[in-house]
Amino acid sequence: MTDLSGLETELRGIVRGEVGFDVTARALVTMDASNYRRVPAGVVAPWDADDVAAVLEVCRARGVPVVARGGGTSIAGQATGTGVVLDFTRHMNGLLELDPGTRTAVVQPGLVLDRLQEAAAPHGLRFGPDPSTHSRCTLGGMIGNNSCGSHSVAWGTTADSVRELSVLTARGQRLRLGTQWAGAPDGLRALAEGDLARLRTGFPELPRRISGYALDALLPEEGADVARSFCGSEGTLGILTEAVVGLVQAPRARALAVLAYGDESGAAEAAAGLLPLGPLTVEGMAADLVRSPAGLPRGGAWLFVETGGRTTAEAHARAEAIVRAADVVDSLVVTDAAAQRALWRIREDASGTATRLPDGTEAWPGWEDCAVPPARLGPYLRDFRALLGAHGLRGTPYGHFGDGCIHVRIDFDLLTEAGIGRFRRFSEELADLVVAHGGSLSGEHGDGQARAELLPRMYGDETVRLFERAKAVWDPDDLLNPGMLVRPAPLDSGLRFSVLPRRPVDVTFGYPADGGDFRAAVRRCVGVAKCRTSTAAGPAVMCPSFRATGEEEHSTRGRARLLHEMLAGELVTDGWRSAQVRDALDLCLSCKGCRSDCPVGVDMATYKAEFLHHHYEGRRRPAAHYSMGRLPLWLRWVARTRTAPLLNRLASVRLLARAARRLGGIAAQREIPAIAREPFSRWWRHRQRRTTGDLLVLWPDTFTEHLSPSVGQAAVRVLEDAGLRVELPPSRPVGGQVCCGLTYVSTGQLDRARRVLRRTLDLMEPVLRRGVPVVVLEPSCAAALRGDLPELLHDDPRAPLLASAVLTFAEALERHAPGWTPPAVDRPVAGQTHCHQHAVLGDGADRALRAAAGLTGELSGGCCGLAGNFGFEQGHFEVSKSCAEEQLLPSVRQAPKDALILADGFSCRTQLEQLAGIRGRHLAEVLAEALETPEGRRGPGSE
Repeated sequence: MTDLSGLETELRGIVRGEVGFDVTARALVTMDASNYRRVPAGVVAPWDADDVAAVLEVCRARGVPVVARGGGTSIAGQATGTGVVLDFTRHMNGLLELDPGTRTAVVQPGLVLDRLQEAAAPHGLRFGPDPSTHSRCTLGGMIGNNSCGSHSVAWGTTADSVRELSVLTARGQRLRLGTQWAGAPDGLRALAEGDLARLRTGFPELPRRISGYALDALLPEEGADVARSFCGSEGTLGILTEAVVGLVQAPRARALAVLAYGDESGAAEAAAGLLPLGPLTVEGMAADLVRSPAGLPRGGAWLFVETGGRTTAEAHARAEAIVRAADVVDSLVVTDAAAQRALWRIREDASGTATRLPDGTEAWPGWEDCAVPPARLGPYLRDFRALLGAHGLRGTPYGHFGDGCIHVRIDFDLLTEAGIGRFRRFSEELADLVVAHGGSLSGEHGDGQARAELLPRMYGDETVRLFERAKAVWDPDDLLNPGMLVRPAPLDSGLRFSVLPRRPVDVTFGYPADGGDFRAAVRRCVGVAKCRTSTAAGPAVMCPSFRATGEEEHSTRGRARLLHEMLAGELVTDGWRSAQVRDALDLCLSCKGCRSDCPVGVDMATYKAEFLHHHYEGRRRPAAHYSMGRLPLWLRWVARTRTAPLLNRLASVRLLARAARRLGGIAAQREIPAIAREPFSRWWRHRQRRTTGDLLVLWPDTFTEHLSPSVGQAAVRVLEDAGLRVELPPSRPVGGQVCCGLTYVSTGQLDRARRVLRRTLDLMEPVLRRGVPVVVLEPSCAAALRGDLPELLHDDPRAPLLASAVLTFAEALERHAPGWTPPAVDRPVAGQTHCHQHAVLGDGADRALRAAAGLTGELSGGCCGLAGNFGFEQGHFEVSKSCAEEQLLPSVRQAPKDALILADGFSCRTQLEQLAGIRGRHLAEVLAEALETPEGRRGPGSE
């Protein structure tokens, strides 16, 4: 048994990078994006090639395996191991050189593909292969798996783009691999030249043959290309430390033809026939994988066919030629770049959405990317469907139809012995089917543990023995990623789910999308790692804490991994009391971005609230949970005692404010917001009210009620101008006010949240019986009522009634005053869409309302970083500020001088004021102010 403490001590003494043998470091890399799990001895983030050599020397002396890991998005299990895992993403992630003249780049293995693409783009160049995980996969991982992507019909696999590789062997030899036997280890040339006939005849000819070792690249007619033969070796032959890769000329203009067919078979049959027309992509997917078909032509399956040209007109003409040549049900040709990106996101998210079948059943990888000759794709898919049916399984194929490579997630039962047995039998029969069609068990992601056991069915025993001899030439001690490709572990061993509890754990939320099972909720994270992107594209939010820190621990995937290990109980042994899980969740902003942006719908904000509830049950909580988590209680007390002016004066005294912050667990850099002298509901009671028109109930959320009543006043002004009758919810004299429970939920005080919400439902019963819409001005409160309420009170039939009654301000106007014309503001806007609005509510009605009022420009995505109590808590200020600096603050600094700064959330407005001295306004305030101008139109309810 390995002496972990001695190994750690020795590594720390010689490695300049980070060495992590703690629970968190190990838990984060127990899994990749596959069905498998292995607990490593430790993790090393090497600083440079010398660090890698030092790790190899120590591990070889101790007999400890070494596994190279990039973005951890491998789907066959090859990025996990029981020894030392090398994480190249932290330090060895540079673009060392880019030469437009030779169209080459020198990269380190941890460089994320999108960073290379961004550097190459100004020169009109790009790296050809582009997997759907391009925003987080690394060049080292792509070389290790010989990755491909959607443009492989034009630019091939990663191996086609590799020029030279710098590699360290397990015994410390530094090699520079290239053509004509450059860098070949001793014995490799003799091995290849001793079996030339097998190399010439034993490897299937098809564009996506990734399985096994590419020994045929060593043939003299192939240039004896040692670098190419190394591609796809999955870290079993050597450790890559640097690569010279080729770049291709990017088309100046592109067009995207979306071709619709009745079903996937029709799309598959058509794909190969389009290849002579020179497309850049021929991607296929069926309707089962599309959350919303909006924007797609009508049909049951689609081909995404991209064309290029020197001009937009040329690219468009080529796309139209493809439409004419294709026998389609319907079609669409798009040249606008933003519209193309939106359509491509539908395809790229399929790897995540495929993990849930339309009825919510879980589906898993394992047979993710078999490939057959493109001309055989139609017949293969029919046989594949028949095999699924024979085993009682379901799955929706999609992928690279032009290359004959199919991705599919299948509803394997990997939790029971019978289900695992069926998984094995299906795998064996499918391997035979793929081979019968002249295909490869892997067409993109490599064999790993998922398929390596079945390689004899594809290559035969003699060729597999040749693979074993090649492995021995490179790595005679079997130190590097053992159990992959040769002498593999059984495909049904080490499954990630086998360590989870056999019975559901007791939880407070209902988890309706997961059958009430927290284990299933945690299983949602399959590791595709969309949360690890370094920039938020467009309106996306997920995952701001990872972008701020760059640490896996603070990504949605990292937190899900720790929760998985908490349930497993092997590494994280103290369950809900785990300090490691608590610390990982500490920087989760509860922005809910993952709920919408994660392809599999992980809702880490809910998981965090659940964890905090159990973690602090019966224990003293952090001060911020009392000060800010119970904010509605304190503010109601202030309103009843009418002490807001006094407290505001006390807060302006520096010494007292400092003491209050320290006592309340509030960051020293924060100013305490002023409390309104007159709460919104008190203003409401003393005003003249309308008695005609459709009735709406306006929700007096804590922020509008006590901190920004001007928003509520403005909303009343606008709603009444639109001809609507506004009332407030019923209340009781003492403690009887409605509350969404948001602050209690975000701090994990779920028992208190349930009591508050039940009291709210009691008060709202008359409103619910009458079916009156409820308008909520604060997006986070609206999201809590729509999402958290029915999940927390899943046993109360009134909860979904209130959830379904909730409308945002813009939705209320859209649905109940469709004939109303807003005032013409005619100004540009800047600001940020509230993260909860993006994730839970949607902003379609807001966009339409802004357009109708002449408010031009787009609001940014991301998260403001304050996120309710998060940015106020001690220890969170720097992350909070970093989140604001990502999109919100730059967007308002760059806005036109006459721009209006919109921020519907109180947190967003507070962040703008405290970090930039800028006043943000709710859309209701902007419209109400415009109604009072000479240009504003006074409606029938004007006073």
